[in-house]
Amino acid sequence: MDVYLAIASKRDWRSYSDQPVPEDVQRRILDAGRVTGSAMNVQPWRFVIVESDEAKQRVGGVVYAASNVETCAFAVGIATEGGGYPVDVGRALQNMFLAAWNEGVASCPNGMADQAAAARALGLDAGWLPVNIPSFGYPKRPLDPESKSAEDWSAEANRRPLDELIQRI
Repeated sequence: MDVYLAIASKRDWRSYSDQPVPEDVQRRILDAGRVTGSAMNVQPWRFVIVESDEAKQRVGGVVYAASNVETCAFAVGIATEGGGYPVDVGRALQNMFLAAWNEGVASCPNGMADQAAAARALGLDAGWLPVNIPSFGYPKRPLDPESKSAEDWSAEANRRPLDELIQRI
């Protein structure tokens, strides 16, 4: 897939089908996060896979929109020591989203009000805090990113016009 088309057509999804995401697809998504560049290549993250119904209920209880996690095929707690490195985690998160989208898997970031409670729900070691807990799953209805051009997807996005965001100096 054309990368710009993937970026322009990607939307966050909050409702998933019951279809499981195969292990090899999960590994590609996780590996996309692993290979992401980070400050001084420290790779500060750990990935906690949330996939059992009990774990999804527990972790769903600590994110802003519980159903995003409770109904997904799997979620990933992305944690760092002290909850630091937010830019690096954001880069890993976006790479995971794009790898998922390439596989037909939808995704959504999930924030939390209480990182310490989320760390307990994820079973993290002392000192480690989640920065985000993205959810993944096949969408309830089939999607066809290649049904439109990247420019058409971009034009349809519910986003501010690019010209409002640009300032040249």
